[in-house]
Amino acid sequence: MKNIVEMLENSCSRYPDKTMLMEPEKSITYKAFVNEAKAIACKIIEKIPSQNQPVVILIDKSIQALVSMMGVLYSGNYYTILDVKMPVERMECILNTLQPSLLISDHKQWKTAEKLNFKGDLLLYEENKTYAIEEANLLSRRRKMIDTDPAYVLFTSGSTGIPKGTVVSHRSVLAYAHWVVETFAIDETTIFGNQTPFYFSMSVLDIYATLLSGASLYLLPKLYFSFPAKLLDCMIQNKINTIYWVPSALGIVANLKGLEVLPPKDVKKVLFAGEVMPTKILNIWRRHLPDALYANLYGPTEVTDICTYYIVNRDFADDEALPIGNACNNCDVIVLKEDGTQAKGDEAGELCVRGSFFANGYYDQVEKTSEVFIQNPLQPHYPELIYRSGDIVKYNEYGELMYLSRKDFQIKHMGYRIELGEIETAMFAIEGMDACACIYDTQAKWIILYYQGKNLTEKAILEQAKAKLPNYMWPNKFIPIKRMPYNANGKIDRKALKAMYAGG
Repeated sequence: MKNIVEMLENSCSRYPDKTMLMEPEKSITYKAFVNEAKAIACKIIEKIPSQNQPVVILIDKSIQALVSMMGVLYSGNYYTILDVKMPVERMECILNTLQPSLLISDHKQWKTAEKLNFKGDLLLYEENKTYAIEEANLLSRRRKMIDTDPAYVLFTSGSTGIPKGTVVSHRSVLAYAHWVVETFAIDETTIFGNQTPFYFSMSVLDIYATLLSGASLYLLPKLYFSFPAKLLDCMIQNKINTIYWVPSALGIVANLKGLEVLPPKDVKKVLFAGEVMPTKILNIWRRHLPDALYANLYGPTEVTDICTYYIVNRDFADDEALPIGNACNNCDVIVLKEDGTQAKGDEAGELCVRGSFFANGYYDQVEKTSEVFIQNPLQPHYPELIYRSGDIVKYNEYGELMYLSRKDFQIKHMGYRIELGEIETAMFAIEGMDACACIYDTQAKWIILYYQGKNLTEKAILEQAKAKLPNYMWPNKFIPIKRMPYNANGKIDRKALKAMYAGG
């Protein structure tokens, strides 16, 4: 297979009448999905005469959003999904970067689409999902497609405040999907329970493993994660057996005792990524679903989604950190020290990645691309790019990679280099702690701990800190918070915490 469309059609030919996608009140079969995607594609071809052009989609997580994504790929172009709740100013910033000639939206988001400062054509999904299919036009586009063509551009926050668009090719998605399916035995009996939004790289696993294997994908509404009983009841009723969530989502269910009341017994695979998994939360899930497979996945958007993984194969104390494991098949990782040499033994260094999961770079940001997609310093004899992740790691005694910190999470405090993540791991293990996060006040030179939990006092937390951490790692200020802020991807919003602290 050289593109995602072929992957989808292969599963459709095997399971045409099987339910592919589900929502609380809607579902669609593989055959119906392909037909709607082809119809959208033919309308796109009418609007865009050339290939490899950006098409923007302004539709919330739904079946119609996925149909639109595949319609764009059928047309020989690439898509970008916009978060429907992001500020209009940010949407327009992305549009200015991409300069697309077409934007697809639905009735629900149409008014927002019309308000945008967008000079191209607007395409209403509902009016075109039954558009006449011209197979000859689709075949003509297909013949010109190659595996290195872009499939999508995924925008993340840039350090300069300007969204950064990572360009990911068909080849990278295919390589990644094959690894997922082979590693976790995903097949036509798999029913994914999707948590992450489609503009977040973690959704790539759910979506494309489904397309490759003939599995089914249930789109869990974001609202359900505020009501664990409703969420778990939905999972039980729909026999969801595989989930890939951010740790914060798993933590919400665990902290609100949902697993005690409604354990989702069908769940046999629990995968997680996106942020550090508090081991205490993992242990709660393992106690209630002891027969499930648990895997800690790690990777940035620039390598499609994941580059290393660890299948949990032993017990961990609540205050122990989980490994991020070893490189995925057909992917390789290198730990480089600041001088460009390879780290040895348990030396810490920056995690760098090479292989087929690799992104093409950043959209219209040549300088930024060249900063992190660099020539492999360990291989000077021919061109080979590696991606510098900005994450600091080291190997443990088992030969497994341990995530230490982001470069920008590493602080120098009282003369010591400190990983804020290490403090968070120790603090999260405290009984009654539901969530916590550290930030650093560079002016006062204070470590600030924000925490959420019942019946926790500053004195009790400090006593635990003294028992678990050296004195130079003790938090200097403790701030209780009713509910930890989370960003649109479901991860703890550290920027919001810094803003709260700056605001007094």
